[in-house]
Amino acid sequence: MAPRRRSRRGRARNYEQRVVPANPDEKANVPEAVGPAMIYLPSKPTMEEVDNALASTGRGIALTGAAATGIFGPIIRLVNLGLLEDSYYFRVSLPGMSPEIKDFNCEVDADGKVLIKGITTTGEKVVHRGSLTFSMMSQNLCPPGDFSVSFNLPGPVNPEEATGRLTDGMLEVIVKKK
Repeated sequence: MAPRRRSRRGRARNYEQRVVPANPDEKANVPEAVGPAMIYLPSKPTMEEVDNALASTGRGIALTGAAATGIFGPIIRLVNLGLLEDSYYFRVSLPGMSPEIKDFNCEVDADGKVLIKGITTTGEKVVHRGSLTFSMMSQNLCPPGDFSVSFNLPGPVNPEEATGRLTDGMLEVIVKKK
């Protein structure tokens, strides 16, 4: 499977996977694509189980903690990926992310594996503001707690050449290809 390429050099592109037969007169002897799918793990999987599931997909996304609860509200984990000739660009939706740098970590490995860990601070049932205590009547924000998001970039990268920023609940990273 190869990424679809566009002829304009230097412009970011969306990444798509396509399976086509080598000879157009023959039908491809490949499994039929079913579109997006979800794999459910035990209720409290180990990180090894999550890593093994992610490794078997090659291009999947693994979610843990608050990112995997499925509770209504802003969704942690939405990932967009763009390509340039020499780099990858990705952005991840992280609403309610704690602004404390000690509560956040993004690791990019040379093989292209990305692991994002953090703590969400919204969605609590009781909110304290100064001397006031509010019991929340609705719970529409993502739940508070630890989370992780991991996925693989399409190819190897130079982790030392990664730049990123986290603003307004959106993590944006550019990393150079190897």
